[in-house]
Amino acid sequence: MAASLRALLRPAAAAAARRHALVPPPPRPLLGARACSAGAPFQYLAVQKTGARQSVGLIQLNRPQALNALCEGLMQELRRALEALESDPEVGAIVITGSQKAFAAGADIKEMQNKTFQECYSGGFLAGWDKVSTVRKPIIAAVNGYALGGGCELAMMCDIIYAGEKAQFGQPEILLGTIPGAGGTQRLTRAVGKSLAMEMVLTGDRISAAEAKEAGLVSKVFPAEKLLDAAISCAEKIASNSKLVAAMAKESVNAAFETTLAEGNRTEKRLFYATFATGDRKEGMTAFVEKRKANFTDS
Repeated sequence: MAASLRALLRPAAAAAARRHALVPPPPRPLLGARACSAGAPFQYLAVQKTGARQSVGLIQLNRPQALNALCEGLMQELRRALEALESDPEVGAIVITGSQKAFAAGADIKEMQNKTFQECYSGGFLAGWDKVSTVRKPIIAAVNGYALGGGCELAMMCDIIYAGEKAQFGQPEILLGTIPGAGGTQRLTRAVGKSLAMEMVLTGDRISAAEAKEAGLVSKVFPAEKLLDAAISCAEKIASNSKLVAAMAKESVNAAFETTLAEGNRTEKRLFYATFATGDRKEGMTAFVEKRKANFTDS
């Protein structure tokens, strides 16, 4: 385990999550779950490494009294946790989840209620949230319950969204006299199209997990009690591949999401060529020819 991660986490964080969880813990312990054992604990998160090879970083939002509302303290801790997991060579993918009642019910309204335009503009309010979208390792959002406002935006910053059957997604900022401010109007439109995004943003209406899957916002829907295991299983599968090439693949797919087709194709070609400078590309193709399992070592 990387020193930076050891310095941030300890079992008290996981214990706090169990004490304050809105629902009972999963029916079986996470396979190989291991929390860190030293340093200052998180107040709003429970963080551990999990999976058969401890290759998955698991971050649970843990502010149950506020339905995991995303206060600045929580988002600062999330940035710290992501930085630690990003630098840990054992970790190949990350899962972010909440409770079965709420992934995150939104940004903390009490915290922003009295802010002025000058404060928001000069201080770059919410700018730090972009850290989630700049992490190179793949991130899966495992969403049960409410993913509203900032919670929906946080899920969309992740690379893959898995949802529990009772999950709800929405951007209700219009009902508070404002608009989404952390990518909600941008990522939602790219994910589900203009018409549905307009409807959700202009009415504040929510969509169900089934509707979100049909619209392309989420990849798969699971029974609530099976969601986290499914997300971890997917993360383990990702982590078993080359970490270096996975980062390249993520960059290339994001280029399709964020740029023109011509620019995206140029990015893809550049990164495709770059894989030929890696040992993992050579190992992968050699293993295929030799009919054996590849042993990827680049990180």
